[in-house]
Amino acid sequence: MTRHGKNCTAGAVYTYHEKKKDTASSGYGTQSVRLGKDAIKDFDCCCLSLQPCRDPVVTKDGYLYEKEAILQYILHQKTEIAKKMKAYEKQKKALKSEGQLESKSEERKRAEKFKQRENNIVSKPINPFTSGMKTRQGGLNLSTTHSASGSDTGASSSSSALPSFWIPSLTPEAKPTLLKKPSKTVLCPMSGCPLKMSDLISVRFTPLDPSLDRVALLTRQDRYVCAVTKDTLGNSVPCAVLRPSGAVVTMECVEKLIQKDMIDPVTGDELKEKDIIPLQRGGTGFAGSGVDLKAKEARPVMQA
Repeated sequence: MTRHGKNCTAGAVYTYHEKKKDTASSGYGTQSVRLGKDAIKDFDCCCLSLQPCRDPVVTKDGYLYEKEAILQYILHQKTEIAKKMKAYEKQKKALKSEGQLESKSEERKRAEKFKQRENNIVSKPINPFTSGMKTRQGGLNLSTTHSASGSDTGASSSSSALPSFWIPSLTPEAKPTLLKKPSKTVLCPMSGCPLKMSDLISVRFTPLDPSLDRVALLTRQDRYVCAVTKDTLGNSVPCAVLRPSGAVVTMECVEKLIQKDMIDPVTGDELKEKDIIPLQRGGTGFAGSGVDLKAKEARPVMQA
């Protein structure tokens, strides 16, 4: 820990800024840093590649993607699901065969036990003239031998039940973890909701100046405008996508103009509430944007 009050020797209080400085230099404790505008995705950038979209598409939840990137993601997820499903089917067949073998072994054990019981029921013919003499002479011997044999069998059974971990054949083995049946639905990487190719809606941005090419648009900070009011679009301007035409308009235009008659101003088609998709924004550098712009790094706590 640094010296208290390096530039203020008369202060008797350990200030907040001194505490923050000591925390940063010591390497212990959770650090939180506020992000700036450069660390935020622009409203017209893909959520996967984080680059401005050439052929943008939007989901029903309002997340913008590059068409090529999201199609590659969907195909990759489908191949992964197919691999997991194949491994699950293989495990299912193995478990089924093991179950059949166990059932067969149980049936064999039952048959052997039944044979032993049947053999014990069948007795040899007894000679009435010699059986009585043998029982009288060897009564004590039979009892003693039975007790001794019983103790021996009890000792042997207890010794066989004890595990011997130093013998390789008796060491416990770790069984492979059972796989769960994978879900066949592809999920959106941002919202986590089910995603299909048919759910993707093509988006058409209205450029600020139609004469500018793509390179000139990328170098400009203000690139697109509203399709109706021609207001400049940005992270601080709430936008929406109209499903029939794919045009991007401001939410102010939606509330004041489009929601009155519910007609698409570009194509003239009738609109429903689900046809107006609010576009998800990355936020701004200001605290009033409603987006939490704090990054936290959890580090070990120094203990005394």
